[in-house]
Amino acid sequence: MKITFYPLGEAAVKCCFHEDISTALTYNIQAFCKKLVHQKHVGISEWVPAYDSVAVYYDPWKLSYEEITNVLVPIANEMDAHEKKTKTVITIPTVYGSDYGPDLENLAAANKLSTKKVINLHTKRHYLINMIGFLPGFPYLSGLDERIAMPRLESPRQSVPAGSVGIAESQTGIYPLDSPGGWNIIGRTPLKLFDAEKEEPFLFEQGDYLQFTAISEDEYKQIQREIEKGTYKLERREESE
Repeated sequence: MKITFYPLGEAAVKCCFHEDISTALTYNIQAFCKKLVHQKHVGISEWVPAYDSVAVYYDPWKLSYEEITNVLVPIANEMDAHEKKTKTVITIPTVYGSDYGPDLENLAAANKLSTKKVINLHTKRHYLINMIGFLPGFPYLSGLDERIAMPRLESPRQSVPAGSVGIAESQTGIYPLDSPGGWNIIGRTPLKLFDAEKEEPFLFEQGDYLQFTAISEDEYKQIQREIEKGTYKLERREESE
């Protein structure tokens, strides 16, 4: 596997994978990061995976750029094509339309579909988390049906509520926090994607799959109450590839 290394400031190195963006590439990046976990090399503080690269941060007082690349090159050379035999699928309950999804009707009309058809198409697939970024816990999801693809809004909103489910071009995603944003909002989930107070602050990780399921407004509020009480059980399952 060919990986090229570049300095990223004075305390990081960018590991670039020479592959087209795909499910296989996401799995290879996962495998690379898992090898970093097992290495537990002194001086490496953290790493951030992206679509086709991994940024590895290190302590420049403990490692030079040459030394960190000497650590990373063997990891890259030892890697083979990574194939996952199972996948983790997490269910994302979502209420679609109305105030929760203000762009649903416009998106449906632009694609010459009914709102019901848009919801059916959006909930039908498993979406791979290619990367997490922009905001803590924001999943960039591939696998969207092209029939419901939609360009970003010409004028981004100043505030998009946390939990909002959106579509931009051929991707779908979820806003984990209140934020400005230009994605077409078609629904909202009551789940908390990011909680800084928890030991594991993120609800999922790169390489997991998400599947949206339509719920009513009453169900949305019930799940909210369960989350506040700490009694909500996230639906997470393992499936064969």
